[in-house]
Amino acid sequence: MNEGVLTGSSYRTARRDLSCIARIVPTLSFYSRFMGVVFRASSLAKRGEYDGADWAASSLEVLRLLEDIGVCIQLSGLENLQKTDGPCVIIGNHMSMMETLLLPGVVQPLKPVTFVVKESLLTYPVFKHIMRARDPVAVSRTNPRHDLKTVLNEGEKRLQQGISIIVFPQTTRSNTFDPEQMSSIGVKLAKKCGVPIVPLALKTDAWQNGKYLKDFGGIDAEKEVCFAFGEPFSVIGKGTEEQQRVNMFISEKLRSWVDGRG
Repeated sequence: MNEGVLTGSSYRTARRDLSCIARIVPTLSFYSRFMGVVFRASSLAKRGEYDGADWAASSLEVLRLLEDIGVCIQLSGLENLQKTDGPCVIIGNHMSMMETLLLPGVVQPLKPVTFVVKESLLTYPVFKHIMRARDPVAVSRTNPRHDLKTVLNEGEKRLQQGISIIVFPQTTRSNTFDPEQMSSIGVKLAKKCGVPIVPLALKTDAWQNGKYLKDFGGIDAEKEVCFAFGEPFSVIGKGTEEQQRVNMFISEKLRSWVDGRG
């Protein structure tokens, strides 16, 4: 991550000169190179040769491609990932496909990690090989009771193996944050397994919804991308206060970024 400005626990994209193509057609410039990353990673995954280091490398390559078309990316609170001794549950809001692509490059070098993902990601052409190789916890998003059981059981297995879990508990992706749409599934997992929670606020609306494929829309290089990891904490009691703490962290960070205070 040394091409940007890394200061202690924070990172920010360095100013750079853009190619003519990147300035005129940023989305086309990005996807034409992005698919190359995906196909290379998928090929390795199909052969059983795609490990955590490869996943992180692919993720950072995608980050560079976004920066190459003018997207500014800032990360903060990286030290909070290192404060946890062992695995943790990272709970964040969910805006776009971007966080699924970029977070492995941020978290995996610090601690082994996987996602709670919707089952459909495991059937995506090409992408399915990559996701399956990283052994995610797959949920239906149609049966909350069954999904909770799956996350608690399968998530516990990953955590016992020393693998942290990233979960986006919103009912659907959204460019706005409504705490009422946040389930307590991540808090319940952390409570059951006795591991800390690291709250995650993110702003990735630069990656827009697609007209034909929702996950793959245009890239608005004018919008800054922001990730912030909060202080880790343990679940005490029923978890209600911890859920509120996650929601408050996300709300306050999003408000600061909108106000230009981030």
